[in-house]
Amino acid sequence: MVALGGTPADGATRRAGGPASATASGAGWILPFMLALFFTWGLATVLVDIITPKLKSLFSLSYAEATLTQFCFFLAYAVISLPAGAVVARIGYIRGLVLGLLVMALGGVLFTPAAKIGLYPLFLAALFVMASGIAVLQVAANPLVTGLGPPESAPSRLTLAQTFNSLGTTVGPAVGAWAILSRGPEVPADPASLSPEALAAIRQAQAAVLQTPFLVIAGGLAGLAALFWCLRRWLPEDGGSAEAKGIGLDLLARPRLALGALAIFLYVGAEVSIGTLMVSYLAQRQVLAASPETAGHLLSVYWGGALAGRIVGSVALRRVRGGAALAACALAAGLLAALSALTGGTISGWSLLAVGLANSIMFPTIFAMAIEGLGPRMAQGAGIVCVAIVGGAVVPVITGALADRIGLQPALIAPIACYACVAAFGLASLRGPKAVGAAA
Repeated sequence: MVALGGTPADGATRRAGGPASATASGAGWILPFMLALFFTWGLATVLVDIITPKLKSLFSLSYAEATLTQFCFFLAYAVISLPAGAVVARIGYIRGLVLGLLVMALGGVLFTPAAKIGLYPLFLAALFVMASGIAVLQVAANPLVTGLGPPESAPSRLTLAQTFNSLGTTVGPAVGAWAILSRGPEVPADPASLSPEALAAIRQAQAAVLQTPFLVIAGGLAGLAALFWCLRRWLPEDGGSAEAKGIGLDLLARPRLALGALAIFLYVGAEVSIGTLMVSYLAQRQVLAASPETAGHLLSVYWGGALAGRIVGSVALRRVRGGAALAACALAAGLLAALSALTGGTISGWSLLAVGLANSIMFPTIFAMAIEGLGPRMAQGAGIVCVAIVGGAVVPVITGALADRIGLQPALIAPIACYACVAAFGLASLRGPKAVGAAA
């Protein structure tokens, strides 16, 4: 058995051409470019929360049907992440970033035919393609940032990168509320009151609103892909590892990786469930009775809380054990969600928004803990962990189905249960190798 804090020998990682080899060769200067990358994909990802209520109104969907946007988006992680881990292990981290950016840009372009034809399944397909690109980025970018320095500061470094991701998710809702929610004709509360022709015209105009924001994002992503393709000339070779073959499912024998992947599944599921339903939640009379546009702007508070927490966390995690910080934040998130479910008005609305602050350090901390000590097989391990991001597809649908049956506030029991399990993982990691060890 290898202790929890065990790290790969520098020589092994350098031979593998992994992230640590880049650091050893003086390529730490790439970090600012990585921060820009994290910002861009954060902005693109959060727009899914904005278009969900738009599509719900546009196609007269139930909550469960509307959360299929998140289901298709995060389903891509389950389908793509393992092959992405194998590909990135072969072609290297920088080329993996370029590949992910181009696939993600293609997804943005596909919003145009989806809007012109006006079919809900086509929007879901565009989201799936975009998410496939993000899955590749997750596999390549997170291990790369983790390896750009000493292993003991990896959670802090990845939290810094995720801070810029949170900056994107904070800016995104405001941009989306202005560019998407506030534009286009409103669909009447009773669509049956309109003639089929009039309703079709309104829906086509509403769908057209979605084209421009995603085309702009696609252009930005293509530009970033070109930038990283040019930067590769000044970077040390980070090509594939001879030790990393296949998709690496044997790594699941390491309890730390397996339990870390489960924690990612539950955390992402809880975070996405709350973010997806937030606009509808705040619009309830018994909560804030906010308009869709106002609720869209308030969604920035949810993601802004994660931003503020990650700024503090990137410093605090240099002094506090990752497991302790993770357990404390998960417990706080669960308690805030419970407070929101059991109250009403301002307390209910703002306590749920405050969950974003508690979410702050959870993803980067779990991710860094899960792939610690994998050395040349880090890309494969990251692929396995990224598969678990499919929790963002499963838990929101469960939460949406509960909302249809028992209401939005009681449905918070689903994310609350997820946070409780994440807290248990954090506490277990503090007990040492016997609790969450790593197989030799």
